Amino acid sequence: MKKTIFLCLLFLPPLLFSQGGGFESQSTDQLISYQDSKISTLYPIKNLVLLDKERKDSNDNHWMLNVVNAPGDSYTEQFSSLLLAEQLQQLNQTTPFNVGHNATLERFIRVYLKDRRENLDRLLGKAAYYFPVFEQYLDKFDLPLEIKYLAVVESALNPAAISTSGAKGLWQFMYGTGLEYNLYIDSYIDERYDYIKSTEAACAYLQKLYKTFNDWDLALAAYNSGPGNVKKAIKRAGGKTNYWEIRQFLPQETQSYVPAFYATFYLFSFADYHGLKPQKPELSYYQTDTVHIKRSLSFERIHKGIGIENDLLKSLNPQYKKEHIPQVKERRMILTLPLDMMARFLEKEHEFYEASSLVQLKPGASDVIPINPHNSYTVKPGENLQHIANKHQISIDQLKSWNGLQTNFLIQGQSLVVTDQNQIPAMFKKGNTPILAVDTEKGGYEITNYTVEHGDTLFKISRKFENVSIPQLRSWNNLNDVNYLKPGTQLKIYRAIQSVELPGTSKS
Repeated sequence: MKKTIFLCLLFLPPLLFSQGGGFESQSTDQLISYQDSKISTLYPIKNLVLLDKERKDSNDNHWMLNVVNAPGDSYTEQFSSLLLAEQLQQLNQTTPFNVGHNATLERFIRVYLKDRRENLDRLLGKAAYYFPVFEQYLDKFDLPLEIKYLAVVESALNPAAISTSGAKGLWQFMYGTGLEYNLYIDSYIDERYDYIKSTEAACAYLQKLYKTFNDWDLALAAYNSGPGNVKKAIKRAGGKTNYWEIRQFLPQETQSYVPAFYATFYLFSFADYHGLKPQKPELSYYQTDTVHIKRSLSFERIHKGIGIENDLLKSLNPQYKKEHIPQVKERRMILTLPLDMMARFLEKEHEFYEASSLVQLKPGASDVIPINPHNSYTVKPGENLQHIANKHQISIDQLKSWNGLQTNFLIQGQSLVVTDQNQIPAMFKKGNTPILAVDTEKGGYEITNYTVEHGDTLFKISRKFENVSIPQLRSWNNLNDVNYLKPGTQLKIYRAIQSVELPGTSKS
């Protein structure tokens, strides 16, 4: 599916392979570190509190260069390959997955037990919170419950996980794939972080992959690297469809991805035998509940109103990127709270919304101007309000008033109203070729009718046209509540054509 952060923080395999393939091909038995030396590391956070300040890059991978064939403690020496093979056979009899003993899988298991026991204890504790959610949706989609272990490999059960390639959440969805599976993403919300909605999306995606390959090992490999890479590997292997036979033809990370899944499956199943002790979190899934939010609401108001710790509120609701729950047309916004605080919230809910309305209706709110393709400007990297105001010869107060801005914070790609003049051109003719529409104030606008192709997303389409943003595409084509684009749909793309300023025309 993408290049994940999987197990950079606790598991070893992504860093155990040379460019030539897996362990078996290393004649010197020396472990070579992965070529990307700067990998995002997400450390497990106590009591599910997941804050940006806790994330940091790590280059401390030198210990991974040590030989791990023969762990030095007596416990792992007494843990024989024969016993492991018997235990794996027990698992194989209870699952649709092909659990078999081989040297690669054994090595993964031994390394995890030797070098990452503390991390395994943390993960076992966090699993008590997230696994009930996963099992509920896996059962809904009639998928094997063992798939829950995939989220451990993907994100170390960190709902705020971010990979170096931009994949996010427990299930590490890339932007385009998230939109394809109905995960809403904008400047305030990213449902890839929503552990309920992202789990449902992951189930739908895995169901599709299994239907494509009719093999769970290949479906898992495709989730990591994409179905295209798996199909190429099958072709290079002469049509073989056994994961272990095509493994050498898969991307390096995917070569360790499926063994990591089986190692996790085994260690969670035999945790007691290996003396692994879950670090119990303060909250379990059954000690939380959800409520649908009817109006926009800030975390600060919730925090002050019911006394919940802000860190806990953020960790339970990581999908709200700016600590604010906005209103989105025809989309339900969900708030997760500890069960013992839910009654308090419901008692004060009406007061929260009333207070929120007063804030929104404060003087100046009526000055907000609806955005359209002809009165807006797209924020570029490094720009701030002062720069944009100077560029358009307006004041910062005007810029904030027209856009309803309460802070000076801007996001790259954000659209801002930069004029209070009515510059919406007259109705344009329909057609399949660009049309030039003349505007007496600003000159001309070229309109291109673009036909949505199979696999297109708003993100992909925006990259096909210079200086076109996703918010503009939504605004021009009334797509505010649409994430999936049906092939054949016609979209309008507006592009301004520079013209000589008319005599007597002044900029606002």
